[in-house]
Amino acid sequence: MSRTLRIAAAVTAAAAAALSLTAVQATAATGPYKGLPDGTKQAKTLVIGIDGTRYDKLLTADAPNLKALMAGGMTATSNLYANPLAPTLSGPGWSTIATGVWPDKHGVKDNTFAGSHYDLYPDLATRLETAAPAASTLVVASWSPVADTVFNGKADLRIPEADNDTKTAADAADYLRNGNPDTAFLHFDQVDEAGHSYGGTSPQYAAAIHSVDGLVGQVVAAVKARPSYASEDWLIVVTTDHGHTDAGGHGGNSAVERQTFVVADGAGYAPGSTRQDVKLVDIAPTVLKHEGVAVDPAWKLDGRPIDEITPDAFDTLRTGLQTRTDETGIPAGVKGWTHTPPSGWSIDNSRMPSGGVTEWRGWAFATDEFWTAAQLGQSRETNVRARNVFAVADSDEWDDKSHGAGQFDSTLLSPRYQVGGAATATLSYATNYKIDGPQTGDVYITFDSGTPQLVKSYRSDLNGFEKLTVAVPAGATSAQLQFRYTGTNSAFWTVDQVALTF
Repeated sequence: MSRTLRIAAAVTAAAAAALSLTAVQATAATGPYKGLPDGTKQAKTLVIGIDGTRYDKLLTADAPNLKALMAGGMTATSNLYANPLAPTLSGPGWSTIATGVWPDKHGVKDNTFAGSHYDLYPDLATRLETAAPAASTLVVASWSPVADTVFNGKADLRIPEADNDTKTAADAADYLRNGNPDTAFLHFDQVDEAGHSYGGTSPQYAAAIHSVDGLVGQVVAAVKARPSYASEDWLIVVTTDHGHTDAGGHGGNSAVERQTFVVADGAGYAPGSTRQDVKLVDIAPTVLKHEGVAVDPAWKLDGRPIDEITPDAFDTLRTGLQTRTDETGIPAGVKGWTHTPPSGWSIDNSRMPSGGVTEWRGWAFATDEFWTAAQLGQSRETNVRARNVFAVADSDEWDDKSHGAGQFDSTLLSPRYQVGGAATATLSYATNYKIDGPQTGDVYITFDSGTPQLVKSYRSDLNGFEKLTVAVPAGATSAQLQFRYTGTNSAFWTVDQVALTF
């Protein structure tokens, strides 16, 4: 949807908001400051969303306030989905940030919000209010649907500002300085507007980043001016919902549309640190944990609190990744693949024909920015549940260069795990199995030197997290996993965050 249509939708929403805001304020719990209840927590959270902001342009912009937050805490970059999961639009983006799940769960695919599942995956303010009804929650948004629709649950006070960033900042600063919210969510819109009107590489786009940076400084100054600031535990998070093309616009699958960022400044975040394994879905659970709310596994969130995200074995390979060999669509300077497994892991290519595209001959380890660039628009952009470096078997790309007779047939083998006398084991991993022709995916476990036992077979698409229980034979001392993939010019299988616990 174009920016023009988004603004039209926002104008319509604003008209409704003009009628609903009085009702919202009237029904909000009576509080000490302009309808906002008095907060009860020493832990405080401020999430600042800057719509349509390209990370590469943020780095080069005159943005001292944002860069101060980056210098004071952690900065993480990651990539969004694209179709068929959802286009890179604001409706899906802000819903992902607010709920902690990807679009295939929250159901928002565009800016109409049709098909949303907010009843199953409510926003973070609703989660907080449900767990701690005495908490004070504030939402102030320049793009009105963020306040009216995305945060449509239990937030104490929601203020849609109808594309007025100056008023968003002024109202937010007022409540933060003089009120007592426990969690505040702000949304600024002018960077996205500049992108639509002038393009992501324009001087106007850079100027919009500078302008919003000043508003961010105003809001952060209000937080620090609070009389109780010294005794409070503030976490400030800054993020965006998507990027922009050079010419302007978004919704597609280009790298500049998909790249996003998360900045987290607060206790426990090393100043100036960077990460590649933190994603937009991690914001909601991080806020909830900071506010003392335990994330319930029954919520089936895709995100995790940032301090609970730990690198896996595949992530250790990042420093040794290579540039392209046979691929032509990937930029020459991008490092993002290897066939060298991490310590203890191995790849059995004894059934693989010779030849084919070198990067994808058998299981490989890759990053999203490298793998998806091999060929856009073939569902690789749906691999959002993998983090950092992941394992991938891609028969489609491998088949794009001549090879010996036979199908892709490769097996990824784990290290040997010590059983320790347990009766059962739990196997968990993130996976994206996509079919586009003849292929198979099978997971096996071998105890000691016994025969491999089938744990799970894939014959249809699956994009999610697996948690499988495996019986351990009496007397077994060790176990090894095998992920075998076969395919004839089909699609792919990705595996990440593999854990076998006893």
